[in-house]
Amino acid sequence: MPKDVILVGKKPVMSYAMAALMQLSNSGTITIKARGRAISRAVDVAEVVSKRFLSGNAVVKSVSIGTETVGDPPKNVSIIEIKISGKPSKKQE
Repeated sequence: MPKDVILVGKKPVMSYAMAALMQLSNSGTITIKARGRAISRAVDVAEVVSKRFLSGNAVVKSVSIGTETVGDPPKNVSIIEIKISGKPSKKQE
């Protein structure tokens, strides 16, 4: 798994938001991924990072949705990928 990917699960939103901020400071772009019921939490993480913490300094580059087949018997599970790019703030330059 690439280091710039954050898989969202059952932890609190702020845990993932802090991890996303750390990755953005290192790499400049991150991908937030989630499946099933965690999709709403992934959207919350993306919004917290881009609007609350990095207001004006982060851009949502793309959002992709799809379906994955998992398990036996096979079940369809929705997935989402949100790519965020952080712009350096004037204070950091």
